[in-house]
Amino acid sequence: MHHPKMRVRVREVHVALKQRKYNKASNAYQIDDHMVIFETFMGRQYGDNPRAIYEYMLSDPAFSDFRYVWVLNDPEKVSQFPKLQEARIVGLRSKGYYECYAQAKYVITNSNLDYGIMKRNGQVFLQTWHGTPLKKLRCDIEAQEGNALNSLDEIRSKNNLDVVRYDYFIAPSPFAAEKFASAFRLTALGMEKILIETGYPRNDLLYHFDDAFVREQKQTLGIPEDKKVILYAPTFRDNQHNGAGYVYDLALDFDRLQKELGDEYVVLLRVHYFVARQFDFDQAKGFVFDVSTLDDITPLYTISDLLITDYSSVFFDYANLKRPMIFYMYDRKEYANDIRGFYIDLKELPGPIVETEDELIRAIYEAESSMSRYQQKYEAFHNKYNPLDDGDASRRVTEIMF
Repeated sequence: MHHPKMRVRVREVHVALKQRKYNKASNAYQIDDHMVIFETFMGRQYGDNPRAIYEYMLSDPAFSDFRYVWVLNDPEKVSQFPKLQEARIVGLRSKGYYECYAQAKYVITNSNLDYGIMKRNGQVFLQTWHGTPLKKLRCDIEAQEGNALNSLDEIRSKNNLDVVRYDYFIAPSPFAAEKFASAFRLTALGMEKILIETGYPRNDLLYHFDDAFVREQKQTLGIPEDKKVILYAPTFRDNQHNGAGYVYDLALDFDRLQKELGDEYVVLLRVHYFVARQFDFDQAKGFVFDVSTLDDITPLYTISDLLITDYSSVFFDYANLKRPMIFYMYDRKEYANDIRGFYIDLKELPGPIVETEDELIRAIYEAESSMSRYQQKYEAFHNKYNPLDDGDASRRVTEIMF
């Protein structure tokens, strides 16, 4: 639906219908002071910061009398993750979904909440978000053609509907707090005080894993022990959309990569969840492992010897490990000028920026030996963007929220 006025009107009708469902549930239930509801990427995953907080709460006797709800579109995940057996599972926008949101005193999400959800008096909403921003977000986006689904006015309007519901908003660093205050219009809305600088709960694992954990992750994925692991995690492009959803061109010849690197490396491909089901790598089986649909990326960091990314925020988290990173920005000028733009000077990045396959392959060969060249940049980068990550962020968040 390309006509902005018609698109806005249809959305307004949909929101009104959802709010009617939610109001019905609100009138039927009282708030349960010991119920917490978790949602990651609108029910798509059991992962990210909400998962880290949930699993911390399960381990802490102080929360032994709490009841938990997870929003998950695939109920089969309960069999994959035993800890989910401690929670009730509801599907996005189901009857149970609205009933649980009406009852839960505590709400924890890492992305947009359904616009039908309106906070009741006495509820506490936490927005964890899902990354330190490199690319511009929400109301800071200036490129007129930067989003295939929303005009700039629509982005701002939807943002205002969303953020007024939150009591707390996690910032992993002072830098992120400053950018979130602008991008989500927290300063303009008089809500800057909801920002809590705690570090990211999802990164606690990066300070507590061991060799046995790494072996277990590799065995689960079927990765040969004698191969080094490259994690390739690009983001989606706002302007690549076919009317039904976002699409993505990987801009890599994996046949060539396998010929050049296959004896020494395997590649874990982790694309954005918007485009996660678009690729078929049967021909590169044994070299490319498509891990895009796995719920949580953090364990993948622990088994990766090298990260390749572009504008995704994954490199901020990966920097905690002090391992090599390469930035494959084949469309850097277009992305900076016409799509999103950046918050930071790319000169700060603690690894080489490459724009062609030839440069990328050369950088992979030189990754380990080049770490010494980026030592100072790495330290400065980590101190600026990850100063609070220390393995204890989940505890800090729960102490503030509860």
